[in-house]
Amino acid sequence: MAADAITELLAGTWREPETGEAIAVPIKSIVLADSVAGLEADLVGRLALGHRFAVVSDSVTHAVLGEQVERAVASLGEVEPIRLPDRSHPDDATAARLRTATAGADALIAVGSGTINDLCKYVAAQDGKPYAVFGTAPSMNGYTSSNAAITVGGLKKSLPARTPVGVFLDLGVLAAAPPRMIRSGLGDSLCRPTAQADWLLSNLLRGTTYCTTPFVLLAEDEPELIDTAAALVAGDLAAMRRLARTLVLSGLGMVICGGSYSASQGEHLISHYVEMMGRDLPESFHGEQIGVATLTTARLQERLLDAEAPVVRPTVVDADDIIAHFGAETGAACLEEFRAKALSPADADAMNDRLSRGWAGIRQSIAAVRRSSVALGRALAAVGAPTRPSELGWPAEFYRTAVRRARQIRNRFTFLDLAGDAGLLDPFAASEG
Repeated sequence: MAADAITELLAGTWREPETGEAIAVPIKSIVLADSVAGLEADLVGRLALGHRFAVVSDSVTHAVLGEQVERAVASLGEVEPIRLPDRSHPDDATAARLRTATAGADALIAVGSGTINDLCKYVAAQDGKPYAVFGTAPSMNGYTSSNAAITVGGLKKSLPARTPVGVFLDLGVLAAAPPRMIRSGLGDSLCRPTAQADWLLSNLLRGTTYCTTPFVLLAEDEPELIDTAAALVAGDLAAMRRLARTLVLSGLGMVICGGSYSASQGEHLISHYVEMMGRDLPESFHGEQIGVATLTTARLQERLLDAEAPVVRPTVVDADDIIAHFGAETGAACLEEFRAKALSPADADAMNDRLSRGWAGIRQSIAAVRRSSVALGRALAAVGAPTRPSELGWPAEFYRTAVRRARQIRNRFTFLDLAGDAGLLDPFAASEG
């Protein structure tokens, strides 16, 4: 199934196994090739993007692929080369500057990975323009998604963005990316089990929408990706194709389910907290952070699932504490998010009833979609990726605070919330870091 899933999704002929419904995605072209050298103009030309192209890169991605894309696309029309400053941040201020720089373009062409892709898809959505992307690293799963991680007023958000018209991944370029970026892509991929477990928990306890399609798409590639992880940093193009497929299909899963639910849950909340509050920490890649946070989240899920049914209490929302901790503007935004999912006394009673009557079934359902923290940690270690906060330069007490506080930043119910409302999160967090 997975071998043809991308082609069938583009054609609108892929059928959801449970319902038989045909599913399509709003992307014209996805190309994963050993090399795209010499094909750039043809790939872009088929998309009919207009005649004025803003090609966005930074100094690194320009040298890797951007200059090559600029020369090729110049045969199709007018090219405005835009070079972002190195280590740009995907925030509202940078997005505003990029909007100004691309005002005269018919379309944006991103040449890069996480930050460049997020900024281009966000700006394209704001201005109602199409965009395409040439990936330069297998570092994240956002190439094909319709949301962008943008920091607004100090709070990192997943915002609606433009789905790319075309996604072009040169496997040779991806395999030659810095090893940390390859490790990052694996780390971002390995959160599938924890994200699915969190999302399913929310469905079972709170009745939120849940969709299995994103996970069906990943099911065939994931086992071999995990089992042969070491090949990713050995230049193996077959292994890189599995990772690239996983990243692409993960992004498509988000498009299909209408949000980042299938790929961003408790582990991402921990990572987002670190990015928001750890401004003086050593620089680390998103996927490196997700890998470490995924192991923490997996251990938390195991601890709760291996015990008797927890008993929750109404959520304690201390507005003064949240404002004091996060600051006035960010704290106000966090408070709004946290209050939206807080358990009232009636909510807590209803949840305790579900837990007491159905805990065995809940555990069984979630166990069926999980992978052990040991197996996930083994895959990260096989590529030399960080597995502990200290390896990223995160102080132990700061990380423990991140685990305790992460649930306050977003209205998404996860095992962090179940543990927090059951009085189990603080003792668990004390064991991390």
